[in-house]
Amino acid sequence: MNNKTQNYRFVPGREQLISGALHYFRVHPGLWDDRLDKAVALGLNCIETYIPWNLHEPHRGEFVFDGICDLENFISKVARRNLKMILRPGPYICAEWDNGGFPGWLNAVPGIALRRMNEPYLNAVEEYFTVLFARIVPFLSTHGGPVIMMQVENEYGSFGNDHNYMRYLRDMYIRLGIDVPLFTSDGPYGNCPIGGGLDGAWLTANFGTHSDEAFAAVRKLRPDEPDCCMEFWDGWFDHWGEKHMIREDAVGENSFANVYEKMIKRGASVNLYMFHGGTNFGFTAGANGNGFTDYAPCVTSYDYDCPLSECGDATEKFLQAQEILKKYTGNPRITPVTESGKIVPAPVRLSESCSLLANVRHFSVKHGQAVTPPTLEELGENFGFVLYTRELELPDAAEHTLRFFGVNDYVQTWVDGKYYGHLYRCNSGESVTFTNTGSRGKVQILTENMGRINYGPFVGRDPKGISGSVCLDLQQQFNWEYDLIPLADVDGIPFEPLKNTDQPALFYRGTFTLDECGEAFIERPGKKGCIWVNGFNLGRYWEIGPTETLYVPSAVLKKGVNEIIIFEQESLYAAEVKFSAVHKLGVADEKSK
Repeated sequence: MNNKTQNYRFVPGREQLISGALHYFRVHPGLWDDRLDKAVALGLNCIETYIPWNLHEPHRGEFVFDGICDLENFISKVARRNLKMILRPGPYICAEWDNGGFPGWLNAVPGIALRRMNEPYLNAVEEYFTVLFARIVPFLSTHGGPVIMMQVENEYGSFGNDHNYMRYLRDMYIRLGIDVPLFTSDGPYGNCPIGGGLDGAWLTANFGTHSDEAFAAVRKLRPDEPDCCMEFWDGWFDHWGEKHMIREDAVGENSFANVYEKMIKRGASVNLYMFHGGTNFGFTAGANGNGFTDYAPCVTSYDYDCPLSECGDATEKFLQAQEILKKYTGNPRITPVTESGKIVPAPVRLSESCSLLANVRHFSVKHGQAVTPPTLEELGENFGFVLYTRELELPDAAEHTLRFFGVNDYVQTWVDGKYYGHLYRCNSGESVTFTNTGSRGKVQILTENMGRINYGPFVGRDPKGISGSVCLDLQQQFNWEYDLIPLADVDGIPFEPLKNTDQPALFYRGTFTLDECGEAFIERPGKKGCIWVNGFNLGRYWEIGPTETLYVPSAVLKKGVNEIIIFEQESLYAAEVKFSAVHKLGVADEKSK
C-alpha cells in the first residue's frame, strides 16, 4: 500500500468528516481514478463504501477479490489521494442491491435465519468475515492505512432488535482484528436507533431533510456523542415501471443545498449518499416490497440524482456542494472538473442470432432432474435464469390451464415449442391456457430473477425460480428437468446468420469500429433484455421504463472492433442498435427525501 500515513485512531467529533458514498462495485475499475479525482475536486476528505457479500463470495467458500471486486486496489487508490475511508461490510448492506448483499446460497442453508442469533447464519458470516477482514486489517488507520472506522450491520433498527446479535457481531469484529472505531446507522426516529444502536459504537443517522430535528432525536439517546449523518439522501433511486426520481425542491428549507449547508455549518460530519451512484451492472439490482404481490425491482441505472452523474459529469448539486465547502472549509483542493467525453457511434447492424431454447445445454451450467423443481438459491446461484422442462400427460385434444403459484419473477412459457407469453411476479395463481393436439405436451418455463427484495422483513425470504408449484388445471406437476443459466459470460455462443427478430429468448450479435473511446449510451433495442459490450454486462433494459438508455462506460470500449451481444427475451424493435447523445433516465417524478 502506497502513501501510508502515521498510525492513528480516529476519534468521532475531533474532526469533521466530509464524506461521499462511492461503491466500487457500481463503477467500472477503469474509472475508479476518475471518480475519486472528482471526489477530491468536490472537496471531500473521506470516501464511504458498502461491501457486497454476494459478489465476494458468490458460492460458499469461493472468494472473489479481482476485477470490479478488487477492494484492496480501490482502497489503495483512496489512500493515494490522502482521503480517509469508511467501510460498511454488513453482512447486510441494503443498498438497493440484490438480497441486500446476502448471497443466494445463504438462503438455502438448512435451519438458517438471517440477521439474528442463529448458528448457521453466524457461522457463515464468520467464514466470510475471516477472509474479508484479513484483507482489510492492513488498511486500517491503526496500521497506517486510510480506513478510520467500520460499521456494524446496517440500519438494523429498521429490521429487528436482537441486541445479543449486534453485540456478537461487534465482538467478532474485534476478534478478527478490527481495532478502529465502530458505528451503527439508522433512521433517527422511533424504534430504529433503539433497535440498531450498540454500546461502544457511534450512533449515526440516515435522513434527507429536517437535519436539526434528526440530530436532536439522536442526542436524546446519546447526548454526549457528536452529530453525524451517515446517509444524507441527496437523491433517490428508480423502480421499473415508475417515473424517474429526483429530489423535489431546488430551493427552500428542504433543498439539497440548504440542508447540506446547515449540517456543514454546525460542524456535523456528513456522508453524501450518494456522491456518485454508478450502475447496477449485470443482474445485481435489488427490489423493494413487503410480500409476493408488493414487489418493485430497481432499474439498472443508479444515477441517484446525486452530485456526480452516472457517466461522471458534475451536476448542479456538485457545484452547490463545492461552494458550500469552499465557504466553510477553505479546502484548497476544491477545483473545477471537466465534463466526461462522449461519443455517439453509428448504428450497429445485428447480423447473427442464437436461440436460448435450441442451445440450452450451451448456456446451462447445471442440469438435472428433481421431483420438486429447485429454486435458484437451492441451485447455489445468485443471478440469472432457470429453465424448467416437463412432459405433460394430457387427455385427448382439450383446453388446459397451467397455473403458477410462487414462480418468480419474470416468467415465460412454451408448450410444444409455441410461446404463450410472459407473466410477471406470478405468486397469485396466474395462468396460461393452451389447447393440446395429442396425449402429451412439452412445457418449458423460463424464470428470471429480477432482483431479490433488499429491505424489510422479506430480505432472505424472496426465492427465485419455482418456489411453489406449477399445476395442470388443479393438479400439481412433479418430476422436472432443470437448467441453471446464470449468464455469467457470453463466450462461445453458437451464433448463426440472423433469421428474424420477432421470436423470444434469442441472442443477437453485431460489431462496430471506433476510432476513439468515450462515454456512450445505448438506446433500448427491444422490449426486454440485457446487453453485453466486449463481454461486459451493462445490465437490463425494459420498455416499461423509466430509463430509455443503458450507460456504456468508456473503459468498456476500445479502439478498433467492438462486439455487442443482446439477449432479447421478447422481441427486438429492429435488427440494429442505436446510440444516443444523452442518457435518457426517464420522465421525472419529483419527490423529496
